[in-house]
Amino acid sequence: MPIYWAFLSYMLLKPGIETGDYWFVFQGIDKVVHISTFVMLGFCFMSAFPKTRFIVFLQIMMCYTFLTEILQDEMGLGRSLEVWDAVADTIGVLIGYFLFRKTRNFVV
Repeated sequence: MPIYWAFLSYMLLKPGIETGDYWFVFQGIDKVVHISTFVMLGFCFMSAFPKTRFIVFLQIMMCYTFLTEILQDEMGLGRSLEVWDAVADTIGVLIGYFLFRKTRNFVV
């Protein structure tokens, strides 16, 4: 969990680069990437701390979401604060939370 969190922080705060014309790049792929990485974060967090109440989980994840967005804007490395990224991150952690709750009986 800490390794994934550190990797995610690095990827969210590193300088932005332009994506080329690849067959898999489409309008909105950025939001899909945000959602999928935060699904994993939410799931890993709940796996590491399964007794965390929902409101505490949501507060921690929202703080992290907004902190990374604010830092992207303040660092001036080609990244910017985008509200829709924060929305995608929030959707992702909520999916991760509910996915964990749905599958926790199967997780060893």
